[in-house]
Amino acid sequence: MISSTANRQIKYVNALVKKAKTRNDEDLFVVEGPRMCTEIPKDRIHSLYVSESFGKEPELRSLTVGVRHVEMVSDEVFKSLSDTRTPQGVLALVRQYHYTFDKVAQTGAESGRPALLMVLERLQDPGNLGTILRAGEGAGVTGILMDRFTADIYNPKVIRSTMGSVFRVPFAYVDDLDDALAKLKKKGIRLFAAHLSGANIYDKEDYTCDAGFLIGNEGNGLTEQTALTADRLVRIPMEGRLESLNAAVAASVLMFEAARQRRG
Repeated sequence: MISSTANRQIKYVNALVKKAKTRNDEDLFVVEGPRMCTEIPKDRIHSLYVSESFGKEPELRSLTVGVRHVEMVSDEVFKSLSDTRTPQGVLALVRQYHYTFDKVAQTGAESGRPALLMVLERLQDPGNLGTILRAGEGAGVTGILMDRFTADIYNPKVIRSTMGSVFRVPFAYVDDLDDALAKLKKKGIRLFAAHLSGANIYDKEDYTCDAGFLIGNEGNGLTEQTALTADRLVRIPMEGRLESLNAAVAASVLMFEAARQRRG
C-alpha cells in the first residue's frame, strides 16, 4: 500500500490531474469515481488507484477484472489525488483517444448516417464542454470538432461533466478552424451558426441533412470570421430580459431540435 504523498507514482498521478502538458506527453487522462470507471473500455485502462476504504467495497472486484496494474493507497494519500471535495475511492489512468478529422466529419454517404456535428470555437468553460459531449451523445451527435483555443477535453472537470460520453463520442481538435470549416462545406455539410444576429429562428431550419452547428466562446460568441462561413445564422428567441443562453444550453437546444427532426 502506498502511504506517502512523496511516492513517485503519486506525484505522477498528481501531474496528470493538474497539467494538460503532462497528460498529452504521457498520452493518458484521469477518470475518477466508480460509476465513471465502470464505463471505461477495459482495453483503455492503464492502471487503477484504489483507496484503502474503497478496497473493502464489493464492487471493487468487477472494476479490477482485466486490469493489470492496480495500486492500493491510504485514504489520506487518495485525498491528495482526487480533484473533488468528496473523493470516491477509485481513480483510473486511461489511454487517450485519437480520432482523425475524417473520422469525426463523416457524412451520411460515408457512414450511412447523416452527420450531426458540433464545431466549438474558443469554448473555455470545462463544464460547458463536458455538458456538450454528454448532451451530444443523447441527441445523436456524430462528432465534435474544436479549435486549439477550446478547453482541454481531458481536464478532469470536463471528464466528470461528460458522465462517460467522452468514451463514446468521436472528437478532434483542429489547428486551423477556417480550413476545417472549408473542408466540411466541401463535403456537403451545411453549417448553422448560433448567433444573436440570426435572421432565422432555429426551429424553422431543416437539420435532417449532413449538418453542423457552430458554437462560440461563452462571453464573446463566434468570431466574425467564423460566423461568416456559416450557411445560415440562426437564433434562439428569448423571453424576458435574457439576450442569450449559456453555450452548453444553446448547443443542447439546437442538437435536440435536430434529433427531433430526424426522428420524424
